[in-house]
Amino acid sequence: MGQNIILTGMILNVMPIGEYDKRVTILTKERGKITAFARGARRPTSQLLAATSPFSFGEFEVFEGRNTYTLAKASIKNHFRALAADPQTACYGFYFLEMTDYYAQENNDERELLKLLYQTLRALESSSFDNRLVRRIFELRVLFVEGEYPNFFSCQCCGKKEELQWFSNRQRGMLCTKCAHEASDLYMDESTLYTMQYILSARLEKLYTFAVSKEVLERLELVLNRYLSSHISHKFNSLEILRTIAG
Repeated sequence: MGQNIILTGMILNVMPIGEYDKRVTILTKERGKITAFARGARRPTSQLLAATSPFSFGEFEVFEGRNTYTLAKASIKNHFRALAADPQTACYGFYFLEMTDYYAQENNDERELLKLLYQTLRALESSSFDNRLVRRIFELRVLFVEGEYPNFFSCQCCGKKEELQWFSNRQRGMLCTKCAHEASDLYMDESTLYTMQYILSARLEKLYTFAVSKEVLERLELVLNRYLSSHISHKFNSLEILRTIAG
């Protein structure tokens, strides 16, 4: 027999089903990523209409069937409506949802990923942060949560922790001056290296509390663009739209 359970999470993706229904993907604290059907959620009078939009964060009461979930009620605590005020900011937000959806798994402990996504969207809403930096912090921290991050703390060849000045995309991390091959590796200045190390090691609550120079941001972008394009084959639609908007 199925039962109703209450899950805390955020809606990552919404698909229309039939004439009035929706299928929603929710990243939950208790069950990881789940897919649920929201019957009649596209009707103008439905109580689930606003609650089944991307970015909606709160408590979702679902009926757990043998193979499916059905959304019965929702109590939304944050809609992140401010993201819609600017098309470019909204694209950043959808990219974060899409990347989360790509990595999250059903019946997996995704609490760290959920917390990261929530904190990132809060930073994205704030005018105090550069959206370009927010994006790079999120990308690198997602790689950390998923165990796919580059090593910025020691040489990938000899293990040395000093004189780390070169990033090797092929070897997924830093190389010391003796092990580097300058023709194929990317120079990493001290400030950018420290920033990478901080993003990977800081407590989540301290993640969005700093700014960087234009030069450091550009180096962050260069390193992560190379790494992500080489090690993630998936193409994110929202990122392609963001590139078009940003020029």
